[in-house]
Amino acid sequence: MQYKDLSAEQKLKIGSLGELKQTGYQPQPIKDELRANLIESKQKGENIFEGIWGYEDTVIPDIERAILSRHNINFLGLRGQAKTRMARMMTYLLDEYIPVIDGSPLNDDPLHPISKFARDKVEEKGDETAISWMHRDDRYTEKLATPDVTIADLIGDVDPIKAASLKLPYSDERVIHFGLVPRSHRGIFVINELPDLQARIQVALFNILQEGDIQIRGFKLRMPLDVQFVFTANPEDYTNRGSIVTPLKDRIDSQIITHYPSSIEIGKKITEQEAVLANAQRDGVEIYELAKDLIEQIAMEARDSEYVDAKSGVSARLTISAFENLVSACERRMLMSGEAKTSVRVNDFIGVIPAITGKVELVYEGEQEGPGIVANNLVGKAIRSQFINYFPDPEKERKKEEGNPYEPIKEWFEKGNMIDLLFDATEKDYQKELKNIPGLEKLVDKYQKTSHEGFKYFLMEFALFGLAEYSMLSKHQLEQGMQFKDLFTSMFSMPEMGDDE
Repeated sequence: MQYKDLSAEQKLKIGSLGELKQTGYQPQPIKDELRANLIESKQKGENIFEGIWGYEDTVIPDIERAILSRHNINFLGLRGQAKTRMARMMTYLLDEYIPVIDGSPLNDDPLHPISKFARDKVEEKGDETAISWMHRDDRYTEKLATPDVTIADLIGDVDPIKAASLKLPYSDERVIHFGLVPRSHRGIFVINELPDLQARIQVALFNILQEGDIQIRGFKLRMPLDVQFVFTANPEDYTNRGSIVTPLKDRIDSQIITHYPSSIEIGKKITEQEAVLANAQRDGVEIYELAKDLIEQIAMEARDSEYVDAKSGVSARLTISAFENLVSACERRMLMSGEAKTSVRVNDFIGVIPAITGKVELVYEGEQEGPGIVANNLVGKAIRSQFINYFPDPEKERKKEEGNPYEPIKEWFEKGNMIDLLFDATEKDYQKELKNIPGLEKLVDKYQKTSHEGFKYFLMEFALFGLAEYSMLSKHQLEQGMQFKDLFTSMFSMPEMGDDE
């Protein structure tokens, strides 16, 4: 049976060079291997980059074209744009197993060994040379570029301990300790945050990318490495920390630009896929689609905010962490009230503030405002943006002489009434407070008729928060909740901590 027709189980039974030769095995460069397997997967209609949402018509076609062209790749994009994840997923395009000379330091191909160890082994043993099988997952190597990375780390160096223990002179090739790149022979090698790599270290990659060989100290080595290089870089690094030297950039065949989700729907798919929730959270907490939309809207507002550094970007990790925190805020409230199940409230968004403050880089004006205030501002803007998808635009309704649907609510607050929505209120108390406001339930019934009782109360609360964002009501953050009252009255009272009017 020919090598290409052998199953994985049959291949793993082959243990010597002679047995391998009998199958008609012929080595294949890794870039040809990736190309051939991509072609096969496309013909079968398979999606290698499963779970990478929003790149179907932009980034993924660029990756596939680069692989078909046998190119080394640089992913250029802001943080949290799945650059490293896509590099790791390229391993799915490798053969499941490949043969290597058993014990070789460089994953030597049995028919084309490049290390002295492997060459000597084949010369000594011939067809009896033992071979082993390397899984595709072991053919992936990743290195984060940091200022302390050395040429020895990447390429290799003379190992004095090895020379002493083997009693070999420094002129003997066996004293070399190979770096990560040679040990990635016949595999995928990824350098993350390439601009952070010192320029002199980047220069050491020239020969490998152009000629495919390496040079170590004074050794005259001709070692044709077979490596698929993938780099990642953040545009911010080009100005803040370093850059990719021009000759190296010239040797990277394809530079692929990544981007953030273009819509809330795509963002929700990513967040729900990546968020890690306990089974108890999934079973006990109900999160409405509107709440999920608000989480994604927060990220979109942050990317457009004057207080947030646009060059740094707003990672998808913000929405993932915010969603996890939102669910946990609901769970904590449920545990405190002793209820078996609960559903999300707008008040629970107080729990997403820590996820925002830790995930955005502020410009000077934002630092002056303070991260907490900026985070609350982003939540408020998200509510404002989503509000008009569910209720009439307050700006337009305000101009009407009559028929303003918000007038009954506004009038009730103008009479001096106010409500406190406590963060840890029981379901009964929460609903009672909302029902006390004349016109609020009627507003929801008119514009968002729903048979879901829990979602109805969420919309009632959402309407209050939205009216506050449109300056029709005043909203103040208390230590234990949110207070709503008339805007005009609040202007004559002392502002409290966390006021948001």
